[in-house]
Amino acid sequence: MDTEMIAAEKPLMDQARPRKPAPFLPMSRAEMDALGWDACDIVLVTGDAYVDHPSFGMAIIGRLLEAQGFRVGIIAQPDWHSAEPFRALGKPKVFFGVTGGNMDSMVNRYTADRRIRSDDAYTAGGEGGKRPDRCTIVYAQRCREAFKDVPIVLGGIEASLRRIAHYDYWSDKVRRSVLADAKADLLLYGNAERAVVEVAHRLAAGEAPRELDAIRGVALFRKVPDDYTELHADDLDSADEGASRKPGSTVIRLPALEQVEQDKEAYARASRVLHRESNPGNARPLVQRHGDRDLWLNPPPIPLTTEEMDAVYDLPYARAPHPSYGEARIPAWEMIKFSVTIMRGCFGGCTFCSITEHEGRIIQNRSEGSILREIERIRDKTPGFTGVISDIGGPTANMYRMACKDPKVEAACRRPSCVFPEICPNLNTSHDDLIRLYRKVRETKGIKKVMVASGVRYDLAVESPEYIKELVTHHVGGYLKIAPEHTERGPLDKMMKPGIGAYNKFKRMFDEAAERAGKKYYLIPYFIAAHPGTTDEDMMNLALWLKKNRYRADQVQTFLPSPMATATAMYHTGVNPLRGVRHGGSDKVEAIKGLRQRRLHKAFLRYHDPDNWPLLREALIEMGRRDLIGSQPHQLVPAHQPPGTGKAAGTKRPLRPGVRTQKFTTKGLRVMK
Repeated sequence: MDTEMIAAEKPLMDQARPRKPAPFLPMSRAEMDALGWDACDIVLVTGDAYVDHPSFGMAIIGRLLEAQGFRVGIIAQPDWHSAEPFRALGKPKVFFGVTGGNMDSMVNRYTADRRIRSDDAYTAGGEGGKRPDRCTIVYAQRCREAFKDVPIVLGGIEASLRRIAHYDYWSDKVRRSVLADAKADLLLYGNAERAVVEVAHRLAAGEAPRELDAIRGVALFRKVPDDYTELHADDLDSADEGASRKPGSTVIRLPALEQVEQDKEAYARASRVLHRESNPGNARPLVQRHGDRDLWLNPPPIPLTTEEMDAVYDLPYARAPHPSYGEARIPAWEMIKFSVTIMRGCFGGCTFCSITEHEGRIIQNRSEGSILREIERIRDKTPGFTGVISDIGGPTANMYRMACKDPKVEAACRRPSCVFPEICPNLNTSHDDLIRLYRKVRETKGIKKVMVASGVRYDLAVESPEYIKELVTHHVGGYLKIAPEHTERGPLDKMMKPGIGAYNKFKRMFDEAAERAGKKYYLIPYFIAAHPGTTDEDMMNLALWLKKNRYRADQVQTFLPSPMATATAMYHTGVNPLRGVRHGGSDKVEAIKGLRQRRLHKAFLRYHDPDNWPLLREALIEMGRRDLIGSQPHQLVPAHQPPGTGKAAGTKRPLRPGVRTQKFTTKGLRVMK
């Protein structure tokens, strides 16, 4: 990252005004009274249970603002049916901060088949139904009802990924920016520590939200200043896409809300430009018309330095759920309480993933000292610790301290991925710092085992045989999950994932390292069904690869179009935004939308399940692949259904009176529902 750009930003803790930290940020008036508070400066409203730990976004933001001298309270998972629960802590003096929680609320509440989930890992007791659909919108509206003159600031991944007009899978339509629906004042996107600190201090000093229009990572409604030149990416008949560079202040105009609602190529163009303008080193402001107003997005936030990351993770977290939950089990907390985050960000750019859109592709690292201090705190203060660190990693396990070799090149780069289609020669892929960290963690007194449960980027790992040896010898327990996602080049190109050859190379090195270490370890590969750009033949070939390699997937993932992801743009539009988008010149992508076809693709991943055999037999016959039906080792499904199996898949649902039989189309066949 450009050092001049970093220097232009105030250090994160520059305005810190330390005060005695609260044991937990208060969730009730009684707790406020015990702290001697008559009011909160800031009230944070979240869709998750309050766990005071740096793996939970509200805890980070709350403790950071507390370190800045603000009195911060938390309202977690309030009853949204009235405004009264939003008055529980009184009127905040500075602002309400609203987030859906660690996950988008729709992803949290619904499966890829749009079925409501019965549980919620971020709720006490794992109970489902404790947050509404699109809870950022609902919470913000209730905050406005509770205290109409208090500024409302949105943040978190739900707001971040819905910051512009976006396709919403669950309603199957394009929705306007969440900022408009929530009727909030500001939206902070990405890792928002810098922005929230500046917003808090300036609002506390009496500035109005509309005056905070130059803070990085902020979205708000405002007019385009007269001294700005507009670059028109909304002209779908032009190949320029607003990419030209002009002197002076410029802003890129995205296709308007009404345009992306009606024109799918315009939606794909907006997605392409948004992702291209995501590097903090060269991104320019974006503007998108919403009715009679302009939605303005400032460039992304400057990544935190190592010193700033350390400061965030060294804040005085209680490292436990709020006492009000008693003995109730919070599944997300149970999963992470013995794990350590060592970095943020991901430069992989996988099109189906939201990490890059939210955290950015520049890796933000903690120091060894900060990581070791946290491990000692886990050892000394977390009840139930047995000496095993359950995970040491981040969005990707092995990108720690990886960066572009030349900061000037990094600041100018517009590539969506540093590792696709090949690893960039400017990328430093050394694992030496990570290996040294692993060894120091293992040497920490009281630590018996350190696991790596975060996803390993295998195309990077093969660049370091020493890393694979270290990983297998010391940090794997029985099996390691890995995500090749597919075997066929068509869908892999749309995912921006490496070919299966990279996985095969990693597996050979993994197996050799396990054998040398005298271990019996296994790789568990993960795959995606029904990703845009995947044909039925692609899924059939993947099933054949799985059978040849004796893999039987118990849990499979069907592509879920999450807001703002590049693959979601492909799914909605049938256009590939990885390439130029214009009328008459766009690259088309086949999207798998029919429920029955999505089930077929999922069935190929579970070719071994008898419930799937009737559907697979029918499909293989129509595809002209009867040779794959039978009991030979190279065949996928048996010719005859064993008695008592496949009942669910072989039974047709009764039709309601007057309802016609529906049909679905796969590539090259028609099948009755």
